[in-house]
Amino acid sequence: MIKVTIKRNDQQAIDSFTITGHANFAKKGSDIVCAGVSAVSFGAVNSIISLLSVTPQIEQGADGFLRCTVPRDLEESTKEKVQLLLESMVVSLETIERDYGNYITISK
Repeated sequence: MIKVTIKRNDQQAIDSFTITGHANFAKKGSDIVCAGVSAVSFGAVNSIISLLSVTPQIEQGADGFLRCTVPRDLEESTKEKVQLLLESMVVSLETIERDYGNYITISK
């Protein structure tokens, strides 16, 4: 199962997210759940980097591990844009969870 953890600060802004595990929906290369989660999460990170010129702290590892931490020293307008991209990611992940809840879980 893929486990997504969204960490928020006191203002409910996303500080970081962590993704671990594998969906095991289908064999490697055919797993649409894993592919969807990867596309959504990496798309959000790449958008933050490319569109906003913000470099989050990124950790990657075995077994589908991805952690992304938002820098704290951003201008307010940039923070808002980063949050919009991350909230969009969460909506997309929740859509995947709604349809494939046996293979992905999201905790906030």
